[in-house]
This record gives sequence, C-alpha cells and structure tokens, in this order.
Amino acid sequence: MSIKTLTSESITEQMQEEAEIEIREKKKVVDYNTIEYPIEVIVDKFLEGQDDDLNELFIPDYQREMIWDKKQQSKLIESILLGLPISYIYVADVPEDLMDDNSLNEDLARWEIIDGTQRIRTLARFLRDELVLQDLEKLKKLQGFKFSDLPLARQRRFKRTSIRIIQLTEDTDEETRRDLFERINTGSVELNAMEKRRGIRRGPFLNLIDELAKEQTFLNLCSFSQASIDCKDPQEYVLRFFAFLDNYHDEYKSFNPQKLTEFLDGYLEAMNNADNQIIENRKSEFYRMINFVQNYFPNGFYQQTKTTKKPVTRIKFESLSVGIALALRQKPNLKPQPQPLKLLDSKEFKEYTKGDGSSSKIKVIRRIEYVRDQLLGK
Repeated sequence: MSIKTLTSESITEQMQEEAEIEIREKKKVVDYNTIEYPIEVIVDKFLEGQDDDLNELFIPDYQREMIWDKKQQSKLIESILLGLPISYIYVADVPEDLMDDNSLNEDLARWEIIDGTQRIRTLARFLRDELVLQDLEKLKKLQGFKFSDLPLARQRRFKRTSIRIIQLTEDTDEETRRDLFERINTGSVELNAMEKRRGIRRGPFLNLIDELAKEQTFLNLCSFSQASIDCKDPQEYVLRFFAFLDNYHDEYKSFNPQKLTEFLDGYLEAMNNADNQIIENRKSEFYRMINFVQNYFPNGFYQQTKTTKKPVTRIKFESLSVGIALALRQKPNLKPQPQPLKLLDSKEFKEYTKGDGSSSKIKVIRRIEYVRDQLLGK
C-alpha cells in the first residue's frame, strides 16, 4: 500500500490539532539539572569506591567497555588543553538501597552514566598517568607526554577545567533513561548494534546472553580477540545462534536479509518475555552445542593457519553452531565420523558461506542443513 505524501497545502487545521494533542500526550516530563564540575571532581567521583562498586559516578552494566583507542583519547585531552567545548555528559540520579547488618536502608544517591563513559574513562586514565599522548593534531610538542610531564600550573588548570553535566533527577524512571540512551546513540558509528541492545532491550534473555558470552570455553572455541570481546562480539554470536536456531522451523519467515538487525532485535524482544523454562531450555541447548564442538572439533570454530588462529566469521559460526544444534535435536548422543570434523575446510562449506550477512533465506537454510546432514551422515 502506497503512502500519500502530505504537503503544506494538504495539512488541515484539524490535523494540526490532532498532532498537537499527540505531542502533549506522549511528551515525557523529564526533570533535570544542568551543573558543572571540575575534571578533578568528576574523576574522583568516578574512581573513589570503584573497587567496591560504591563509586558515586558509575557505569551501568548495559554500557560498553573502554573502546576508544589511544589516538581518540589523546584527541579529547588535546581538545581540553586547547579550550575547545566538550560535549555534555548525561547522568541519572539513581536511588539505590544498601542493606547493612541492621537491615536499615541507605540511599546511596549514585549517578548512572547515560552518555560519556569514554570521556570519563579517558580523563581518569590521563590523570593517573596511564595515557601517553600521541597523534596530536595541534599540540605536537606534547607528543609522548603523560599528565605528570605537564608543568604544575598546567596540571592544576587542567584539573580545574569544568565540564557540563545534564543530571536527570531521581524522579526520572528507568524507561526514560533507556530511551535517552537510545536516542543519544542511535545512528552513532561508535556504538554497534549489540551495544545498543544492551542499553535498550534489557531482560532475562539478554542476561542469559551476557552470561553465556563470558564462558571461557566458548571464547576459546571462537578465538575472540580482546578487541572483539570489548565490542561485545561474543554476545552478538550467542544471539545469532539462538535467533537462527529458533527461526529455522518456519524457514525464516520473519528474516529479511536487508534488515538483519531488525530480525535479531525482534527475536530478542520476544525472548525477553518468554517463560523462564523456555530460557533455561535454550541455555541447556547452547551448552550441548558447545560441549559437542569441544569434543569433536579440534580447532573449535576457528581455522588454524601456519602462524595464527583465524577467528570464525559470523556466517560460519551461525552455520556450524545451528547445524550442530539441529543434528543434536535429532540424535542427542551423536558421535560423528571423522570426516565431518573438517567442515571448515570443505569445498562445499566454503561455497555456502561465501558473501556477507545479507544472504538470502535459501542460502541460510542450505548452509545450515549442509552442516546438519554432514554430521548425521546423510
């Protein structure tokens, strides 16, 4: 069905009134304060009590790890030294209870960082002499400097530099905080799809994904680099395994190769509302698949070259993991013959897994069934 494009001439007064009513109904009242703190104070609030998870300024679990490289970190420090404006940091006042031995509640009045984790981490690293400036564009004389290498007067001026903070008050609910996180980061090239999901699609199934993604056996079998782990690639792989496994039975009717992110998001949202028993069943199935790979695939999901391990691609991981899981559904005690163990090197498997993530439904099914049938000896 085509959608008629409205022009200014076709918009009636009634339409304007209805639009205004919708704005008023859906507009959220967000109570916030704009404040400024010196860098020194911000870093202190971030570091003090961090080891005990009691620091006043904290990073919630849905936020990313340190992802900026040294060049990006150095650029932020250079901008501050040049007196350039720095983007606002967004935080939320989160009421939180701490139970002591007398069962008395104490509001810790902590600040949850909604946007600004990379900047705050960078500032903390610089003040602690953990960052050596490099690739500077303007202040080239500072190349190789640490914070302690600056003259004392410059150190003090740097620590006194104020950064503006938007603080959502304790009256702001979690939904609003997540919505703000999404709107700040949607379209950002710095946040990948999995990192956004951790911010806006929290739930029991995503918690399971986080748990499974930290399993050392799984990490070893896939040979993830530290950079991949920091970018939440393990979580992405686990999500893809479940999504492609659970949608196999209906031949991927909801799968659109041009909208893979929407396919994964829709599956995750549905599973977050699933019964606990269903989630537990998925967990068990994941472990069965991982144990099978560990027992029968000497190189796991990766390919061993003469000099290094070649990490598995998303497509190959989906094909292998889902194909294995489907085979185990038919034969739980499956013990394959030696020949299927070199699926990664087979000509057919390489052909089926050529290309990128926008594979057609037919190709997705073909490569998964190839793995399943090879293991079942068909």
